[in-house]
Amino acid sequence: MPIYKGSKDNEKEELKFELKYQHSLSLTERFRMMLRQSKLVLQMLIDNGHRKPTEIIKRA
Repeated sequence: MPIYKGSKDNEKEELKFELKYQHSLSLTERFRMMLRQSKLVLQMLIDNGHRKPTEIIKRA
């Protein structure tokens, strides 16, 4: 994965770089990356004490 080495204040160049990188990936690679990042975020939430929301219990 390439690393952006530009001015920290230049958001347009950073976005341009990110889009160019994403365009270079195949659809399968993009989905794998998305799933990997989703799992990472979920693990970070769990590690920091955030669990899935409470489930709705049907009253009898």
